[in-house]
Amino acid sequence: MIDAPFTAACIQVNASNDMDANIAEAVRLTRQARAEGAHMVFMPENVTMMEWGRSNIVAKARTEADHPGLKAFRALAQELGLWLHCGTLSILLAGERIANRTYVVSPDGEIAARYDKIHMFDVDLGNGESYRESATFQPGVDAVVVSLPWGGLGLSVCYDIRFPALYRTLAKAGASFLTIPAAFTRVTGQAHWHVLQRARAIETGCYVISPAQTGTHINDRQTYGHAMIVDPWGEVLADAGTDPGIILAEIDPRKVAEVRGKVPSLTHDRPFGVASERL
Repeated sequence: MIDAPFTAACIQVNASNDMDANIAEAVRLTRQARAEGAHMVFMPENVTMMEWGRSNIVAKARTEADHPGLKAFRALAQELGLWLHCGTLSILLAGERIANRTYVVSPDGEIAARYDKIHMFDVDLGNGESYRESATFQPGVDAVVVSLPWGGLGLSVCYDIRFPALYRTLAKAGASFLTIPAAFTRVTGQAHWHVLQRARAIETGCYVISPAQTGTHINDRQTYGHAMIVDPWGEVLADAGTDPGIILAEIDPRKVAEVRGKVPSLTHDRPFGVASERL
């Protein structure tokens, strides 16, 4: 493991339902990030397609072997010689089910890890804004930590952020860095995005690296933006605001050990029950 800092970049995009255009924009921003010194680039959820409606999503999903985004991103990682987190892609499974799947690609263009989003965004936000991911997507069943040259990276996606036990599990399994690619709604983002990012970092003593969608998409869906990089003490190192683009920050693995040495809460779990008291 390389015990030295590296530069991480998040890309922030306003993806449409035009897959070719979305891939081209993600490639452009990744090249820009690499030119500005990034050793690893992180893409947001649904980076190649923001579509609406089950039938439309299924029609545009692709198998892993045939997905043009994955092919393009693997070639790009190899060309640029960098680690690449491919946001999430809609991967067609048997029975017209879809995996909301993230990939980590090594600098030789090989797939180093896959993770399928575990928690489905089935919510009613008011004013007619409702989502039912479970109607289209098949939930994942495994938490994943992938080994990078600088340490373990714990994988997750968007709504996963509301389930802190996942991140504690990832940290205890060896993650020093967490990534939470997202297409957070504007409503929930304004209320909760920043505090949830910082909380996951503080609870685990991990860096949190969260690329994001931003702006207005198909069917007038609105996403919050504010791709973020947070250090293990909960300090925000970079915030993309609401415009498409990139952010970069130095990630120092030694900071993880420093913070966990000060507050070693990952080693302080104790068993407990639940008592029911009646007045």
